[in-house]
Amino acid sequence: MDLLNNFKEIVIEKPGDKIIKQIKELISSGQLKPGDRLPAERMLSERFGVGRTYVRDAIRKLEFYGILKTLPQSGTVVAGFGIGALEGLISDVLELQGSDFHALVETRVLLEVNAARFAAMRRTNEDIGSIASALSDYEKVVSEGKNSVECDLLFHLKIAEASKNSVLTSLMLIITPDILTYFKENNVCGGDRPVTALDEHYKILEHIEQKRPDEAADSMKEHLSDILSFSLTQSNISESAVAAK
Repeated sequence: MDLLNNFKEIVIEKPGDKIIKQIKELISSGQLKPGDRLPAERMLSERFGVGRTYVRDAIRKLEFYGILKTLPQSGTVVAGFGIGALEGLISDVLELQGSDFHALVETRVLLEVNAARFAAMRRTNEDIGSIASALSDYEKVVSEGKNSVECDLLFHLKIAEASKNSVLTSLMLIITPDILTYFKENNVCGGDRPVTALDEHYKILEHIEQKRPDEAADSMKEHLSDILSFSLTQSNISESAVAAK
């Protein structure tokens, strides 16, 4: 037995991730409430002891996930509706196991398949440009061998936005980021998977651009079949463990 396999790589948390974690904890604890305005970037930078670029990137990600929003002449405030308001409805995905996690992934697949279908029916030329841009960013990080989780998420969320269903998009924002974090930490999307996913992304984009709803939905379902199978396997393992007790 190779004892080396028992050791795990030490992942050093980035400053931006630590900032995000602090802000989310303040929101979850109620110290930051919907409508509260964050201090200016300069003040946050000095308080955190990091460069303003890290603060700006962290705020941008939290805006992307619907936790914060920047208002003209008002600065950055905590969103009144979004992950910040609804995260209490869903337990931390990283603590979910077995059937619960499978149900969450199953829900994601249902949302994404319909997002692709609606996007093919309702997309604008601007939507196609946004999806293509996100796909280009994804292709770049894949070709450079970098982690592609965030770019993958952006591609899928741009499709959700093109569906013109705001509720569907909000649910995607709540569910998807933590699922992808789980896959990242468990290296589910490692190996050649990002390269394979790239081809699948292009196929989905083509169907949406050509306004082929059924084909877009089928391609998205096929694209997500691997993660659905993985979550089902985890569910079966969990059920077996419970039965063995």
